[in-house]
Order: sequence, then C-alpha cells, then structure tokens
Amino acid sequence: MAESTSAVETEFLADQILTRKRPLISDGKQFSTDVDNITDESSRKQPPRSRIIRVALLLATAALILGWWISATVLKATRPRWVQQTVFAWMFLLIIAFRFIPNSAVTRPVAAVWVPVVQEPWYRIPRRLRLAIGWSCLIAFILASAFGLPLSYDDDYGHKAISVLGLIVFQCGFYLSSTNRSEICWPTVVTGLFIQQAVALFVLKTDAGFSLFRYIANLAEGFLTQADVGAQFFFDAATIAKDWFFLAAVIFFIATIQMLYYLGVMQWVIKGFAWFFFKLMNVSGAEAVVAAASPWVGLGESACLVKPYVDIMTASELHLCMTSGFSTISGAVLSAYISLGVPAQNLITSSVMSTPASIAISKMRVPETEEPVTRGHVVVDRGEENPEDRPVNALHAFSRGGLFGLKIAGYILTNVLIILSLVAAFNAVLTWVGRGFGIDKLTLQLILGYVAYPVAFLLGVPSREIFTVSQLLATKLIENEFAAYTELAAIQASSNPLSTRAFTIASYSLCGFANLGSLGIQIGVLSALAPSQAKVIARMATSAMICGFIS
Repeated sequence: MAESTSAVETEFLADQILTRKRPLISDGKQFSTDVDNITDESSRKQPPRSRIIRVALLLATAALILGWWISATVLKATRPRWVQQTVFAWMFLLIIAFRFIPNSAVTRPVAAVWVPVVQEPWYRIPRRLRLAIGWSCLIAFILASAFGLPLSYDDDYGHKAISVLGLIVFQCGFYLSSTNRSEICWPTVVTGLFIQQAVALFVLKTDAGFSLFRYIANLAEGFLTQADVGAQFFFDAATIAKDWFFLAAVIFFIATIQMLYYLGVMQWVIKGFAWFFFKLMNVSGAEAVVAAASPWVGLGESACLVKPYVDIMTASELHLCMTSGFSTISGAVLSAYISLGVPAQNLITSSVMSTPASIAISKMRVPETEEPVTRGHVVVDRGEENPEDRPVNALHAFSRGGLFGLKIAGYILTNVLIILSLVAAFNAVLTWVGRGFGIDKLTLQLILGYVAYPVAFLLGVPSREIFTVSQLLATKLIENEFAAYTELAAIQASSNPLSTRAFTIASYSLCGFANLGSLGIQIGVLSALAPSQAKVIARMATSAMICGFIS
C-alpha cells in the first residue's frame, strides 16, 4: 500500500511539473501550497494595544452587521429583499470570522475527503488519458448544447454546425500562433472553455442565472454613478450626461479601491479569488481578480484592483489581464446599450461567459513560462517597508487614491484622443489614395469589414447577412462598441432588419471593449501602474485586443 501511495505521489508531482498546475487540495507536506497561508503580513507587525483595538472593532462591526441582518429580515418593509441582505451580511461576517479562523479549519476536512476519494484515483490515470477525458467531456458538452436543445425561430442545425466549426477553427488559430506551444497548460484551456459553455446555459436557460447577473451588474452600475454627485459640483448636467464623461467614475473607483486596500478588504478578496482560481484554472490571484472583475467594472478600473502587483507581473499575466478587459463590458455602460434596444440578457451573458473564455484563449496564445508572484501566495504592500508612503488613515488613503485616479484618467483621455485622431488621419489618407482607384470612401472600417467576413461566417450568421454583421464588427474594432450598437439599432429600425439569429449573434459579438480606443486605455492605465513594463505592455496589447475580440 505504501508503494502504491508513493507511486501515485510521484505521478502526481510529475504531472504538476509538466502542466505547471498545482494540486487541487493539498494534504501532505510535499503537496502543500501557500494558498492556505495567504495573509496580510502587516497584521503580524502590529503592537499589542493596536491588535486589541482592532479585534474589538472587528467584533463590534460583526455584532452590528448581525443585528442589521436580523432586523432587516424581520421588518416587513425590507423582508422581500432577504436574499440580497443575507448574502451581503454573511459575506462580511465571514470576512471578519476568517480574520481569526485559519483557513485550514475548512481545507483540512475537505482534503480528508477529496484527496482519497477524488484526487488520488484521478492521478492514477495516465496524464494523456486524463487530457483525453477532459477534451471528450468538453466536446460532448458543446455538441449537446448546440444540438440537444430545441430550435428557436428562424434557427437551423446547419448554422449551429458552422458555429461549432468556428469554435474549433478559432482555437486552432490560437494554438498555431501561440508563443510557446509546448508550454500550454491544457487543463486550464479545457476548464475555461467548459465553464464558458456552462455559464452560457445557466444564464440563458434559467431565470435564476439571469436575475443573479443582472442584479450584480445593477449594483456595479449604481455604485459607479455615485461619482456623478461629486462631478455635479464642478460640471453642469449636460456635460455629465455626455458619453465621454466617464472620468469621474474612474477617479472615484480608484480612490475607493485604495481605501479598501488600506482597510484590508481587498487583500481578503484577492485571497479568496487566488484560492478559487488557483484550484480551478491554475491562474494567479492577480489574474483571477482582474478577470472576475472585468464584467462589472471597466478595463481601466479592473487593472487597478491589483495595483501593487502589476509592476511584477509576468508577460503571460499582463496578456491575460488585458485580454479579459477587452473581452467584456462594464456595468457602467450596460444601461446605455440596453437603451439602444440590445437585450440585457445578451449583454450580461456575453460579458460573463467571456471571462473564462478569455483566460483559456490568453493562456493558449501566451502560455505561462515563469512563476507568478501571486500564484498561491499573495503579499500585499501597504507601505510598511517605507513609512513615509503609508497612509495615516482610511481617509488619507482615499484622498491619495483620488490623486492617483486623476493621473489614470489623464492617461485614458490622452491615449483615446491620440489613437482616434490617428485612425481619422489614416482614413483620410486611404480615402485620398482610394479615389485614384475610383473608390470614394476607402477606410479602415471598409477594409476590416471584408477581413471580418470569414469571422462573421464562422460565427454562424445567415449567408445573406454576413457582410452587414462583418461591417458592424469592423465599426466596433475601429471606433467602439457604442458606435456599433448605434448602427445595429438603426438597422433594426429600418425596413430591412437583421433576422433573429443574426441580431443575437451581433449583439453578443459586439459586447466587449476590444477596439482601438480601448487599446489606448489599456496601454495608458497599465503603463501608469507599471512603468517598468511599458514596453512589454505596448508590444502585447494588440495581441490581447484580438484575443478579447474573438473570445
């Protein structure tokens, strides 16, 4: 029995080296990871008096939250929203509780069951056979979701088959263009694509899934709109209502994040995501936070969630962070697109299901060849090493975060302005050249419309509407998704609207920040967060935009 166990452990460790994937749950010394020991090291350096005060405040806060939850559940006026109240109250209670309870209190009992029942038997299977099982399950799930559900109006199995073919072609393209095909972590790819399909079915086919993600999106949008209150002090309502006036939300969001870092809330969030995604998809904690936040906040704000780590990210981490930002939209713009007639269910589903897909695609395009700092071990820098840089209190941290947010907003404004101006100048040159060939309006949008024709075909768009959808994709890429959705709304209001299938595919495909303006935002924000990585960011930004566009 001992020899058998030793053989399993040897095979297990060999598999981790080959796939760069750590054990799902650890039970032995040689299998241990640092995920269960993620802490805010500053808490260990506090003097006894400060520690006592901190404990007292935490306990008082927990009692207040518990009292609020009981009261809100009992009162008739707030009883209908008991689900949301329960989730938020117990989330904060658990955050406080796990400041005193070690993670091992949960992981050890789970490991006692998981390891002998699942982990050891699974790793006795040869690695190639495990990958074959994973791919077989993924393909079976895709085929079942494509052909096992009832057909909707003006839909047919032929176009669904083309969509499945398109998925295969796109994945083959990313594999062939990979920077290091031998280092691709296939379990991450398979898991990401599987989660994408599962999320799509959950949100599309269940009322609970749609309601859940719609509620989260509304929360994010409602929080960011609070920045308009402060903006009204300096600007009139007409200015605040303009499409470009999103800078106040950026400043407010970054200031809030900086304050949450000081209070230790963000450390807990990063720790939780690091554990979950480390176990599930073999990505680092910083990657996990950015990817998970992307459907709810903007691509600039999501990167700021992991501000202390951006400057020490690997190339693969930076690529994934940019890809996840390009593949989704934020809750702040959700209402604007809904007002244009785009179904909210399409927008939410597309944004959420693009998150695991962006992880899978990015890790195929730029595999991880280094060891990320935040993979399983997160050490948060709160300024203890340099006392002069440490905020004196939460309000000071909030104020300093606002100043940093102003800097980020300046980067965003500058990069959007110069990139869109460059596109306009390039279009003017193309138009001048095109007239020599008898083409009146030769633009990047027109050229990319033809380039995107195969993409629209592989998405399963009906043949007579492929060029129209490809032009919308080009508009999104060159200008932005708002302009593309505006064109889509105009088409639907015309005498020749798109079919239900083409409209659905277009509304899903246009959902994302993958455009040249957002390219400038990504480069600007990440370069501000990580000046030493500016060259790497600029070099990989276009690749990340294409990956986000496809995902």
